[in-house]
Amino acid sequence: MRMLNLAVAQIDMAMREGEESIQTLSDSFTSMIASVSTIAQTAGQLQCRDENAGVIAIIEQEGADVSAKMQASIMAFQFYDKLSQRLSHVNHALEALGELVGDQGRLYNPSEWTSLQGKIRARYSMREEQEMFDALLEGATIEQALQIGIKAMHEAEDADIELF
Repeated sequence: MRMLNLAVAQIDMAMREGEESIQTLSDSFTSMIASVSTIAQTAGQLQCRDENAGVIAIIEQEGADVSAKMQASIMAFQFYDKLSQRLSHVNHALEALGELVGDQGRLYNPSEWTSLQGKIRARYSMREEQEMFDALLEGATIEQALQIGIKAMHEAEDADIELF
């Protein structure tokens, strides 16, 4: 039981540390937005002079570079959000498991285990999590469940790409 609590605490600590990193990303993203705005304003002021064509080109290139960095930041936010969701689900599952294992009155009751499985499954919002969970309950090995989850994740990514 204490080891489960330790695992929950470690996951929670990792999530808190990750939130600090996300704050750094957020601050960087905000700074880049301000930079792009300044670049656009500066380029707008120089466009009326032909002798500044080289400077304008540099400004435009820098603006494109900053835009690329902003896109990378957006991707990092999306990755962290997904990671945070997964870790939150693991944390919840471990807490619920710890409560069940720590209660001798519930530990040997099959309906309690079925209820726990249902509660864990219900929290999964991503298809790949649901499919991995189902595969494991059907007897798949961890490696098989991971392959199923990876396949579902790639299918979801392909579907997301098609939407744009």
